[in-house]
Amino acid sequence: MDHREFLKTLPLEERQRLNAKSDAVGLVHLAAHWGLIASIGSLIALRVSGWPVLMPVQGILIVFLFTLLHETCHMTPFETARLNTIAGRVCGFLLFLPPTWFRYFHFAHHRHTQNPELDPELAEPKPETWAGYALHVSGIPVLFGHGKTLIRNAFGRCDDAFVPKQRLRTIRTEAQVMLGLYAGVAAAGFAWNLVEILTVWIVPLLLGQPFLRLYLLAEHGRCPRVANMFENTRTTFTNRMVRKLAWNMPYHAEHHACPTVPFHRLPDLHRLVQPHLRETEDGYARFHRKFVSEFPQ
Repeated sequence: MDHREFLKTLPLEERQRLNAKSDAVGLVHLAAHWGLIASIGSLIALRVSGWPVLMPVQGILIVFLFTLLHETCHMTPFETARLNTIAGRVCGFLLFLPPTWFRYFHFAHHRHTQNPELDPELAEPKPETWAGYALHVSGIPVLFGHGKTLIRNAFGRCDDAFVPKQRLRTIRTEAQVMLGLYAGVAAAGFAWNLVEILTVWIVPLLLGQPFLRLYLLAEHGRCPRVANMFENTRTTFTNRMVRKLAWNMPYHAEHHACPTVPFHRLPDLHRLVQPHLRETEDGYARFHRKFVSEFPQ
């Protein structure tokens, strides 16, 4: 049974239950995630004993805002549309990733998952050597790509096929506003304390990137290039802490099969689809051991 056939078997009442969004649940999860970033950032700024050790932790918390940004593309973390928009813009700003542009990128990825001609995630091939793997995991290429996208969009040079023509002006304005805000933050840093910005945000962002890259590679890495979402997307079984950090996105095949299901309902959807999943893995370490074992020796 593929994902389309499975969805046809779901009674209307069950679909409605699974698709039910909640501001309360979303805000509690958001408060925990943003609250930890603010708390650890404060400890770093105060230079508490051992504060450098907190910087990678801060980085992991910041980079995994990507999973929330990703969810806001679908307008599912919160019932109120405005909350999704605000959360997405804050996350996009912190990650140097324009949220409106990314929304269209991500929609194309969902429509054409693992299609080498149309899935924009496949524009940059997955690593097939140790050197390529190290570069990929470093996060340097993706951060460089984010910066390039911002500048290109700000100058009105966005030519991505997945962006609707009528949205190009919005994409340009978004990038210009973001660049203006970054310039303002930099100016404030030079006038106030640039070191604080570097140690609380920028350096942790760099330190956290490898953890996000390792996580994301498991979502589709070496999955078959077929249309069935139970086959072209991997669900990775992991612990509760990682699921919370990633807004339940380790249930990734479930998310691709039914992207209208909010993060807090994905465990329920998983229980229904588990017998049909073709690509699963018991943990991220196990996935990466298998992944690198196929590199040429």
